[in-house]
Order: sequence, then C-alpha cells, then structure tokens
Amino acid sequence: MPVVSQLFRYPIKGFTPEPRSELLVQDDGRVAGDRVLAFRFADATEPEDADGLDSWPKSRGLALMDFPSLARVRMQFNDGRVRLSDGDATLAEAGLDDAGRRLLEDAVTAFVRGTSDARLLDRPGVLPLRLVGDGVTSRFQDRARGYVSLHGEGSVAEVDAAVPASVDHRRFRSNIVVSGIEAWAELGWSGRVRIGEVEFEVQRPIGRCAAITANPDTGERDARLLRLLTTEFGQDEPTLGILLLPVHGGGGVVRVGDEVVVEGDRAASASNREWRSVEPNH
Repeated sequence: MPVVSQLFRYPIKGFTPEPRSELLVQDDGRVAGDRVLAFRFADATEPEDADGLDSWPKSRGLALMDFPSLARVRMQFNDGRVRLSDGDATLAEAGLDDAGRRLLEDAVTAFVRGTSDARLLDRPGVLPLRLVGDGVTSRFQDRARGYVSLHGEGSVAEVDAAVPASVDHRRFRSNIVVSGIEAWAELGWSGRVRIGEVEFEVQRPIGRCAAITANPDTGERDARLLRLLTTEFGQDEPTLGILLLPVHGGGGVVRVGDEVVVEGDRAASASNREWRSVEPNH
C-alpha cells in the first residue's frame, strides 16, 4: 500500500530541508512555512510578473542550481530566528529585524566567498545579497504558481544504485516522499490523488536542474545525475517526481503514514511509459 514515508519543507530557499511529521497544504496550493525566506541578488529584491502572479526566478538569487556549496550550510528557523552553521561552526544566528537580516546576509556572503562558488558573487547586480520574505508567507518556490512536490522512494533508490555517489531524497527537495510504489510509478499518475485530508490534481512531472548534482553533505557536485536520467533511464529530459495542486483550492493536513490513493483516470506502471523504454546500465 502506498504511504507517505517522509515530509519536508524548506523555510529558506536553497537551504536545509526541515523534516516534518505533518504538513499543512494551504488553499493556494503551497505548503505552510515552505520557502518563506530567500537570499536575493541586489537587483532582484522585487518580484517579477508571470501572468499576473509574483515570480521569483531562482536564477536571480542564491539557489543550489548555481551555488551547490549552500548544501553544506545547516539551517534552523524557529520563532522568527535563523541559525546558520557549517559543521560545528555557527555562521550566524539572528532574528528578522533589519540588523538581524544584515548579519545573516553578511555571514552567507562570507561563507560563499570561501567556496568554489565565490566568483559568482562578482557578477553585476549580485551584491549585496538581501534576505527577503516575512518568514511566514510561502512565496519563493521555483514556479510562480507554487505547487506541492512529490516523489517515490523507489525512483531515488534506482538513481542511487546507478551511480557511485550516495544519492538520497535530500537532493530532490520534494515536500512529500512516498513508499510502497514501483520505481518511477509516480510519473504515470494523472487525474486525482488523495493523501490524508487533501485531494490533489496531478499537474506534471518535475523537470530537474543542476541542483540535484550537489552533495547535500559536502556541497560538491559529485554525480552527473542530469545526464544519468536521460541516458541511463532513457528520459527525453531529466525528470524525477511530480507537481500537485489541491482540488478546488481545498487544502488540509498531510501526515507521515497517510495512505496515498490514486483516484485519477490511470495509474500507469512506469514500465509501460515510453520514456522508460531504455533500461538503466548498472
């Protein structure tokens, strides 16, 4: 029986996942407390317009896609205070008042300066970094619409088995991880999926970027996963996981252990999907 095995939210865009026993899916389709803060470039502290929705392109702020070293930084966000650390060393701990934000911005800038990503800070319009967001409103997802993301344990296990580097769920930064389904089966879901209190509509598979190549412990790019997905697994573009939205704007709570019921028009086995026609070369 498919069940929710892990839940995550990401208070600061690009930083450490926060494991949760339950997530509140808001009526707007975003997870409460997810991506409520972001370090943005100096010339990108205001949202762009995307068909009437606020958009915060990840290319205009700190994100693992371009700054893999961020994966090393451990983040805690509690009661309006942010604590950032690198191993046993505390980089900064502060609230979200103006002074606290400047302290956090300076600490993150100094950290990146000491990594192989330092040169990216010297591009026009990047510095000074600015920590934006109120710490409450979920708004800094990769896509202007905002979605709940999901992947299956089996899919990640197959990727892990295909490369020497260790690959776990943290690389793919989904909100919901599901066990009890075949590898890649979630890519065959369409229509509606019920998880806990929430009935979702499947939107589309998740096309992946270079963020998944960053080791979540070392911050180094140690696995060519984009190429792996297209060559070893025969995908037209690197894909892992799916995007969901609650039906008719109805949110609710999703908990670890909740049954996952595919109610849509089909739940095709991954083995029947065209993109899966090439077997991995282990």
